[in-house]
Amino acid sequence: MRTFCGRANPSTGALDWVEEEEYDFHQEIARSCYADMLHDHDRNQKYYEGIRSAVSRVKARGQKVVVLDIGTGTGLLSMMAATAGADVCYAVEVFRPMAEAAQSIVEKNGFSDRIKIINKHSTDVTVGPDGDMQEKANILITELFDTELIGEGALPSYEHAHQNLVQEGCEAVPHRASVFAQLVESELLWSWSQLQPLEVDGSLLAAPPAVARCAGAHSVCDIQLSQVDPRSFTPLGPVLSMFSVDFSRAVSSSFQSHSSQFAARSRGRAQVVLSWWDLDMDPAGSIVCSMAPSWTYPEPKTAPWRDHWMQSVYFLPAESSVNEGDQLRLTVCHDDYSLWFSLQPLSQQIPQTEAPPPRPSCTCQAHLVWTRPRFGELNDRRRTESYVNALKSVLRDDSVCLSVSDGSLLPVWAHMLGAKKVFSLENSRMSRQVIEQVLEANSMKGGVELLEIRPDQLTSNDLGGQQISVLVGEPYFSTSLLPWHSLFFWFCRSALSGLLRPDASILPGSASLHMVAVEFQDLWRIRAPCGTCEGFDVTPMDEMVQKSLDFRESREAEPHPLWEYPCRALTRSESVMTFDFTQSVPQQPISSQGSLPFIRAGRCHGVALWMEYHLTDDITVSAGLTGPISEQGDCVWSRHRKQGVYFLRTPVESSGDGRSAVSYSFTFEPSLGDIKMDFNVTSQ
Repeated sequence: MRTFCGRANPSTGALDWVEEEEYDFHQEIARSCYADMLHDHDRNQKYYEGIRSAVSRVKARGQKVVVLDIGTGTGLLSMMAATAGADVCYAVEVFRPMAEAAQSIVEKNGFSDRIKIINKHSTDVTVGPDGDMQEKANILITELFDTELIGEGALPSYEHAHQNLVQEGCEAVPHRASVFAQLVESELLWSWSQLQPLEVDGSLLAAPPAVARCAGAHSVCDIQLSQVDPRSFTPLGPVLSMFSVDFSRAVSSSFQSHSSQFAARSRGRAQVVLSWWDLDMDPAGSIVCSMAPSWTYPEPKTAPWRDHWMQSVYFLPAESSVNEGDQLRLTVCHDDYSLWFSLQPLSQQIPQTEAPPPRPSCTCQAHLVWTRPRFGELNDRRRTESYVNALKSVLRDDSVCLSVSDGSLLPVWAHMLGAKKVFSLENSRMSRQVIEQVLEANSMKGGVELLEIRPDQLTSNDLGGQQISVLVGEPYFSTSLLPWHSLFFWFCRSALSGLLRPDASILPGSASLHMVAVEFQDLWRIRAPCGTCEGFDVTPMDEMVQKSLDFRESREAEPHPLWEYPCRALTRSESVMTFDFTQSVPQQPISSQGSLPFIRAGRCHGVALWMEYHLTDDITVSAGLTGPISEQGDCVWSRHRKQGVYFLRTPVESSGDGRSAVSYSFTFEPSLGDIKMDFNVTSQ
């Protein structure tokens, strides 16, 4: 079915109406983690062992083996159960395209007589002679987990299944889940939650009291914790077992809290809780699938990689000082979908009548305006220094400055540096209120005039009849998904041309798009076809994913925070397009072609893309590589912005002798506000 969809263009700001054919379905499939899960051999192997063990226990009791598989996906776990000897499997999958693929996979592998695909939510499944299931199951198999364990609604699904779909005393795979946590001090991680004091040309810019007191956003921060260097945090206590859920018994989705007591191992500031979970696939706990980060392993390289389950970072409502030996109590609370943590000294007696710690919620609005990477960006002292030095080079006592970026501190810095008048265009009332808090907290109320006006609607009257002598932007826009979406600043600059003085300074003066061909250590798995998984043919899923990729995604880059996904550069990095912000956006497309020879041996999975902003002739800020590529090709990426990744349809082996190269073609279409790109590997 084709429908007209209104989509905001992140580069131009315009609302584009386009005709789409079930685009949301295609995007959901193309950017899903189905391939990642099927490539997760550790997960698959542990599930298979647990399923074989459960089937054996039921058979040993002389019972018919009836399996309920909730969230079957490709049907893999049901096929494992059937192979292990299950008599019948009811495989439930709510996502229609996936259910259709599962049906094809089941048929292709010859299990249609024992596996029934049910395209429903498990809470809508019926049992009885005329129902979806003829009888209740005595083995419950599920894969309903996310990085936070319960964020995909596992608890309500289990609760309903035990009440309606499975027999009392059933076997469950996994049998139980256990949640672990560790209290740490980390300037790096804490900078993602709280605005730190910043030095601007000898003056200190303080965070608003409301922001400092705020418990922050409630949503979990899920990351590849293995990529956080252990040297960037200090453990203040041991790894604690917080609670377990036994999936073979009745499960409750109601509010619960659990506490663990411990003695602080070192002195520091209690700021952050690192958390992950394990799955015991059998009652004895002899088959364990762990989500622990690699640095907890004796040999970190042996840790399995997975992107569908990562680790969680929780920010305490407020930091507190602890001393070595302090007796502490770490409490975790959860409702049906989320977890949150709090810390109390053990000496603090908690009355039984006292309510448990409430779920954190943002009361200052800053955590709703600024994402966690954005907090980190605003707290980056080196980055701040670059912008302040660039501003000092263009501001004068009579400067009339206009800032165009979302929730930016640039206009505050411009005022602190002595600009005569500073205006800032804010994209929302909430963003405006956050900057107002910053100004008031630093006794600069009224120092910046904040305007909720689109650039193309701004008039001379809004500026008090003054012309703009300095136009600044980071640029940062909350609607940006891909690096080049920040070119919205260029369109804003063009819309403001009539309000600029002829000699106006534009900061940044230009931007450039950069690329490098890379070999991913693990990220390639999310796009690699599976073919056969644990002995089962899952090619119908590969075909479904490729069809959705071909719909659009295979011709586009996708955003990824590459600091979490190690890769090696197989070519040098190169600037492939430049955008001159001192001039208006041209009417005609801008094109660029060229090639990058492979200078290192390896397997090229795709191309990494990022923007660099040239604030002045000698000050550049990179939103991609933050240092030179090492001799071995190791890359260090910015943690603040996502980079673009264009996956090659088929990986290419490189000998590194320079005789083969990645040829590229880029076209910036001003009318679309987007960049079209194409890559090919050529040999001499």
